[in-house]
Amino acid sequence: MFRSKILKKNHALSFPGGSKSRVNKAGNNVRNKQPSPEDWMVIEEWRAAHRAVLNTFQASLRGRTRSTKIVVAQRHKRKSTIVGKLDRLPEMQLARMDDVAGFRLIFPSINDLCLFRQKFHKAKFKHRLRNEIDKYDYIKCPKQTGYRGIHDVYEYDVNSEVGRPLKGLLVEVQYRTFIQHSWATAVEIIGFITESQPKFEQGDSRYQNAMALCSEIIARSHEDSNGPFPELEDKVLVEEFLEVEKELSLLKTLRSLRAVKEQATVNRNAILIFSKFKKLEIRTYPLATDALRDLFKLEKEMPENDIVLVKADKSEDIRLAFKNYFSDVNDFVKLIEKGCQDLSGKHIIKAQDIK
Repeated sequence: MFRSKILKKNHALSFPGGSKSRVNKAGNNVRNKQPSPEDWMVIEEWRAAHRAVLNTFQASLRGRTRSTKIVVAQRHKRKSTIVGKLDRLPEMQLARMDDVAGFRLIFPSINDLCLFRQKFHKAKFKHRLRNEIDKYDYIKCPKQTGYRGIHDVYEYDVNSEVGRPLKGLLVEVQYRTFIQHSWATAVEIIGFITESQPKFEQGDSRYQNAMALCSEIIARSHEDSNGPFPELEDKVLVEEFLEVEKELSLLKTLRSLRAVKEQATVNRNAILIFSKFKKLEIRTYPLATDALRDLFKLEKEMPENDIVLVKADKSEDIRLAFKNYFSDVNDFVKLIEKGCQDLSGKHIIKAQDIK
């Protein structure tokens, strides 16, 4: 009954979910642990509407990255992540959440990243860049967690009769280098295999400290840049990391992970399901509408699992852009080993250092 009302409203060209205030109300009810079935339907309708935004931006981005070494992948924000963000940010209004639809662009170097971003800012479309140029520049000003990358948020703007109701929906474009991506992947995997979430500064603070130190090591040794500890001397930086490494055996743990061999079908919409038993299942779909329908169904059937809908031009691009789901941390471990060696002037990551 309610779903048919939403569909009628959409045919009448209204905002997906009914209105921004209705979407915000649904988000507030979720935050207060009192969502109704209607609230979830509103949120699903609103989330699904972002597919049109992704389609518009993916055409523009892929046209500019074709025949380059830039990896482009898109994803719908996970339901569990949306709920978690509402819990962490009590002032956040759901209709203003700017990363429900997102793109991840991964570059060979910081210079390649900056050049592409500068050109994309000059793109001739009506979609409005909402943020100041440096607002989300976490390469210039890394987060204390160690996160490095740049985000831009665009506001969708079209004049067609069909597209007008979607005006104002937001999409995030996330830029990072392959090196920065290796660090971010390791952080996500730590969240999977431990009870800590260094990405959100939750859990054992030693993991947060270790990954922040790793960010500085990688930035300094591989990108001639800095992370969150620019004041530390090279020797002190490595020593501090090795101290916490002795307590956690982090590198040993990451080395022991076996990367999942599964591949997603080329140029298909893929749902990645990471179970509580640390197993990955991949389902692919030729049509985005079918994938979205199954995404919402699976989220209800498997609330304990980590489920995300993604898409990329090549199966290896999905694997690279979402390496955390494939438990692939080999690059990160190698970067840390070499970084510690370069900064200390000797080979120091040995068995006795990592237990």
